[in-house]
Amino acid sequence: MNKIFKQTIIAGILAIMPFVLTSYILIWLFKFFSEPGQRFFEYFLADREIPKYLPELIGFLFTFLVIYILGMIVRNVLGKRLFSKIEKAILKIPVANTIFNTIKQFTSSISDSKYDTFQKVVLIQYPRRGLWTITMVTGSSKDKSGRDFYHLFVPTTPNPTSGYMIIIPKDDAVDSDLTIEEGLKAVISGGLLANEINAIPPRKVDGKINNDNE
Repeated sequence: MNKIFKQTIIAGILAIMPFVLTSYILIWLFKFFSEPGQRFFEYFLADREIPKYLPELIGFLFTFLVIYILGMIVRNVLGKRLFSKIEKAILKIPVANTIFNTIKQFTSSISDSKYDTFQKVVLIQYPRRGLWTITMVTGSSKDKSGRDFYHLFVPTTPNPTSGYMIIIPKDDAVDSDLTIEEGLKAVISGGLLANEINAIPPRKVDGKINNDNE
C-alpha cells in the first residue's frame, strides 16, 4: 500500500511538472523582459494614476521592440562586425569566457537558421554495421560511374553544433519520418525525446522478416 501511494504521488508530480515549469518559465520571461522598459516608463508616469498592470505590459512591449531593433542591427554586416568584436573581447576575460561560450553554444544549438541547409533526416549504420545513427542530409553528388551519394552531417550529443561530415551511397541510408526539428531534439536529448517507433528496417533472414537489426 505504501509503495502504491508513493508511485501514485510521483506519477502525479511528473504529470503536473511540465505545466508548472512551463507556466513558471513564461511568467519569469515576461517579468524579465518587461522590467527594463517598465522602469523607464514608471519614471515618466510616477505622478499619474494608472492601472497596476499597464507599466509592466508597456515595458514588455518596449523591451521586445528594442530586441527587434537589436536583431535588425545584428543581421546587418556592420552590426555583425561590431558584435564579433564584442564577443572576442569577452572571450579574453577569464571565467566570463567559459560562461559566455557555453551559453553561445546552447543558443546556437536551438537556432533554426543554423540548420536551414539541412534537407532531411536519414538513418545510417554508423560507426559500425548494426548501430544506427541519426544524420542530416546537407547535399548530394554522383561518382564517375553515376552512383548517387548523400553528403551527411552527423551531429553529436548533447551539442549538435559539432559533428562529422561523411559521404555515403544513398542506398546505405534509410529515410526517417522525422522532421529536422524532431531529429535535433532526439540528438540533443540523447534519445529521451525520440519517437517510440523508429524507421530502422526489419532484418530479412531466408526471405523472411526478422525483427532483429543487422
